[in-house]
Amino acid sequence: MQGKIYANDLFSIGKIDHRINSSLAEHMGRSIYGGIYDPGNRLSDSGGFRKDVIEAVKELDVPMIRYPGGNFVSSYHWEDGIGPKDKRPQKVDLAWQSIESNQFGVDEFMAWLKKVNSTGMMAVNLGTRGIEEACNLLEYCNMDTNTYWANRRRENGHEKPYHVKTWCLGNEMDAPWQIGHKTAHEYGELVNETAKAMRSLDPTIETVVCGSSNEDTPTFGKWETNVLNECYDNVDYISMHQYYDLPSKGTLHHVAKSIRMDKFINSVVALCDAVKATKKSSKTLNISFDEWNVWYHSNEHDEHVKPWQHAPHRLEDVYNFEDALLVGSSLITLLKHVDRVKIACFAQLVNVIAPILTSKNGLIKQTIFTPIRDVSVFGYGETLRTSVQSPTYEAPEFGHVQYLDSVIVKNTDNRYTVFAVNRHETETMNLDVNINDHEFQETKHLSYSCSDPKFVNSKEQSIEEETIQDQGQITLKPFSWNVITFEI
Repeated sequence: MQGKIYANDLFSIGKIDHRINSSLAEHMGRSIYGGIYDPGNRLSDSGGFRKDVIEAVKELDVPMIRYPGGNFVSSYHWEDGIGPKDKRPQKVDLAWQSIESNQFGVDEFMAWLKKVNSTGMMAVNLGTRGIEEACNLLEYCNMDTNTYWANRRRENGHEKPYHVKTWCLGNEMDAPWQIGHKTAHEYGELVNETAKAMRSLDPTIETVVCGSSNEDTPTFGKWETNVLNECYDNVDYISMHQYYDLPSKGTLHHVAKSIRMDKFINSVVALCDAVKATKKSSKTLNISFDEWNVWYHSNEHDEHVKPWQHAPHRLEDVYNFEDALLVGSSLITLLKHVDRVKIACFAQLVNVIAPILTSKNGLIKQTIFTPIRDVSVFGYGETLRTSVQSPTYEAPEFGHVQYLDSVIVKNTDNRYTVFAVNRHETETMNLDVNINDHEFQETKHLSYSCSDPKFVNSKEQSIEEETIQDQGQITLKPFSWNVITFEI
């Protein structure tokens, strides 16, 4: 089977913002407690942070982490999670029907971010609270004034401000399951006033307004239009969320689902630009795709989780290899949209629908870990407009789908990286690469492949990425994720 890709420096989609490799850490299940934070465990440091998790997150090179949610934020009182731990109240979490101990809060999160070389993306509660709470949290995090909340931070042992730049104004406020769900008009007005108040406190911040919780919601499109008509001038990004469901139509359909992401992004861009035109604005609104992943493995188990537990096992999907290829193609799709997608958060980071799965005695890097790491490490510079040619197959919903999914990234003046997925389960693909009509020298080919789409990593066995010696002809193994670097 033959595949071809072409690109030229003259046709750049745009510079890659490293924040497209961000993630989410929400107070749900074992994401925080038993994942990031596990005091008393022999694998944890003196602050209670899991050292093995820290090393795995550093390997993923995650530039920004959204916190504390997610649905959790819409009834959360952040003040409960600061100050002496023995005085922090234990409360019910309405979003996930769990018990929240509040032993991990803003200050612990900021301390952990330093250990994993990352930054924070804070979400404020616009479900049960509003403008005043958002400004109080902003003051606690960012202000160096002699004022109440800045002084509370100092009293808690943190003299210098945290300087959080990016702020999510609520979470999925269109969704009927959201605590404090609002109409588009109500939410748009609240966002507009909240953003104005927060910017008067700290003009350097950037804000994210909630788009639709998914593309299938009945109000998709109308929600974006009505919300942005209220707040367009005072926000910087609109959020997008998307989760891929179970492979009910077969493996080849499953690994093509990134086509949904591509169409979804194009639709939201069109909606934003329509409001821009209506308002005769010179401002372009960009996208924060701040939740995306594959999510279906844990659904049956979660139906039987008893409510009002602390850190129950919830949403602990065990990912297989076909999920890894879908994640790889989704990352390729995000790279193809870097002109408008500036932030993207893989949801989530640890234990809850995550690439990292912990036990008391260690952790497993799931199959999806490898493509996430590779794009974060090798996907820097700018994305070139890439022409892709290969044989196709018929897939329900998508029609003709190419077996080859690929994009070319220009890292430096003479260094390029190709990310490529061969969706064919049994056939090898010979790949021709043409960049600027120049000869090139391949420097490395990393291949991640498996003949069994349902294979999962475990303590006993796991798939390792291997270095391929192509010997003059680039060869993509069947059912594989590939990273190929070149120098011209």
